[in-house]
Amino acid sequence: MSEKRLDYISWDEYFMGVAYMSAMRSKDPNTQVGACIVSADNKILSMGYNGLPIGCQDDAFPWGRDGEPLDNKYFYVTHSELNAILNYRGGSLEGAKLYVTLFPCNECAKAIIQCGIRHLVYGSDKYALMPSTIASKRMFDAAGVVYEEYQSSGRKIEFTI
Repeated sequence: MSEKRLDYISWDEYFMGVAYMSAMRSKDPNTQVGACIVSADNKILSMGYNGLPIGCQDDAFPWGRDGEPLDNKYFYVTHSELNAILNYRGGSLEGAKLYVTLFPCNECAKAIIQCGIRHLVYGSDKYALMPSTIASKRMFDAAGVVYEEYQSSGRKIEFTI
């Protein structure tokens, strides 16, 4: 009788991997962010990445970070977390868990709280000292949203398609 294999990936590795794979869909030349929303019983509910809204052509809008407000990306790009929330068509996200490659900004934090997501696992907090990230953490703390940094196993996961 053979035993089951023991080197399978954990749920956190799986869902954070999905978030990182989603980030690879982003056309943003500077920052690629991905998100994956899962249910309490570990079912993927939705995914998203940072990009333009549906119907807005990638080549018709700016992708730079500098210049006048209408000439850079910030008024146009939808963040991965908000895309994942808006992509969900199954009803309530109450009690869901969000895996995201970059800690959410204050605007995404509002949407996360409002839709009922109660647990957040993030990959990077490189903007931890920015006012928008500090505001996010204040709101998450006030609303009882648990957030934790993804703890990498250090395992290299590789595949070829």
